[in-house]
Amino acid sequence: MTITDPSGEPAPAPATRTPTLEHVARLAGVSPATASRVLTGSARVSRAARLQVEEAVERLGYVRRRPPDPDRETSGAIAAVLCEDSARVFGDPFYARLLWGARRELDGRALIVLMVGRADEWRATADYLRGGRVEGVLLVGAHRRPAALVQAAAGAPVVLAGRPLGEAALPYVDVDNRGGARSAVRHLLASGRRRIGTIAGPAELGAGVDRLAGYRLAAEEAGMDVAGLVGHGDFGRLSGEHAMNRLLDRRPDLDAVLAASDLMAVGALRALRRAGRRVPDDVAVVGFDDAPVARQVRPRLTTVRQPAEDLGARLVRELRCHAGGRPLGDRGVVLKTRLVVRESG
Repeated sequence: MTITDPSGEPAPAPATRTPTLEHVARLAGVSPATASRVLTGSARVSRAARLQVEEAVERLGYVRRRPPDPDRETSGAIAAVLCEDSARVFGDPFYARLLWGARRELDGRALIVLMVGRADEWRATADYLRGGRVEGVLLVGAHRRPAALVQAAAGAPVVLAGRPLGEAALPYVDVDNRGGARSAVRHLLASGRRRIGTIAGPAELGAGVDRLAGYRLAAEEAGMDVAGLVGHGDFGRLSGEHAMNRLLDRRPDLDAVLAASDLMAVGALRALRRAGRRVPDDVAVVGFDDAPVARQVRPRLTTVRQPAEDLGARLVRELRCHAGGRPLGDRGVVLKTRLVVRESG
């Protein structure tokens, strides 16, 4: 759906001015009263108008500011909204590392963790944020559309963990996923590998898209044919094992693989072991994250380190800047990654 102004042309977003409710209404093609009803969760709005307003909010990076309410108590807390189910959150150390970094930066202020893997959890979270009890929202793992309703309902600044896909004009902090994957493939090429596969992450997440793009860029630079060498997973261990089995079926001659997460790399190690392939003699394996498991498996995992703790801390700092009215034109922050060479490749 493309939002247009009354002339039929795509409606422009305000340059770097702080967007207002009037900007949202104009971009959505509705009245300010209708836009306000959408943002306050009123049921007296058509589905079409609601979708138009949500898209306008997302494109403009609009944050609804409530006037001070002397009767409303605020906790001064920050909410971290994790857009995954609890099993994934508790099974992936990335989330713990990111939250630890955020908690460290808050220096005594409360950090409230909300998980929204299911529709009912999403509704409960939106209702909680709509109460205005938090001073800001860290949105982690939002798929494709970075959840305009959370941002609109909170009445507080929102910062995304990870580059948003699409046109969302929301501030974000990310790591150099593309550059990290590119450096990993270059390392494998320099060590003599020539048929390098990859197990890519989810296509609906910026990290999955960018790590695959970095792999493809390095392969193109080296003139490597990647036919049959690209598998897909969900960042989890079991998906990495399944994807590795499929890659071996399609390209039994591959001599290296880059997995877009350490958990998928561990799954790949298991599949290779069962297939009788030695690591790194027959097939080199490189992961991405530098999670604790990378040092616990044997052989120890060569991986791209993303600074998850620093990412959490920087999210909090950016949230403070955004709350202070920093222009949206400078909204993206990208942290460096680093290749850590160990025994697997």
